[in-house]
Amino acid sequence: MSARLQPGDPAPAFTLPDAEGKPVSLADHAGRKVIVYFYPAALTPGCTKQACDFTDNLGLLATAGYDVIGVSPDGPEKLAKFRDKEGLKVTLVSDPEKTVLQAYGAFGEKTMYGRTVTGVIRSTFVVDEDGTVAHALYNVRATGHVAKLIKDLKLHGAK
Repeated sequence: MSARLQPGDPAPAFTLPDAEGKPVSLADHAGRKVIVYFYPAALTPGCTKQACDFTDNLGLLATAGYDVIGVSPDGPEKLAKFRDKEGLKVTLVSDPEKTVLQAYGAFGEKTMYGRTVTGVIRSTFVVDEDGTVAHALYNVRATGHVAKLIKDLKLHGAK
């Protein structure tokens, strides 16, 4: 498992394809705050809830200067289906090689249903305008996470 990131660490740079196959880079968002969240699989109940919560609060986050990027090992085709089926507005990117997941420490051993498995560790990172990790949150819950994040960022008006 990769080392976990800490606040103050430089955010690992990445360029990954979005649901249309177009490259999306963390560098594209330089000068803005970015919430990068990692989720196990599109079109599953928990991941759908989390992505919908981010979409529902995207206006609030954008107004506060935050962009949102969701990363999973799913291919662009599955991401497009996920986005279209759920009406998602967040940017979804594909990391099938799991290189970015590993760079952020969001892939490794975790406990699921009492068993130790290797997979995506649901994680969220807030990256400052200068590319520094401001918050590194591991093993977050799909439900209620976005509201808690908004509260922790001291934003108001979460849906």
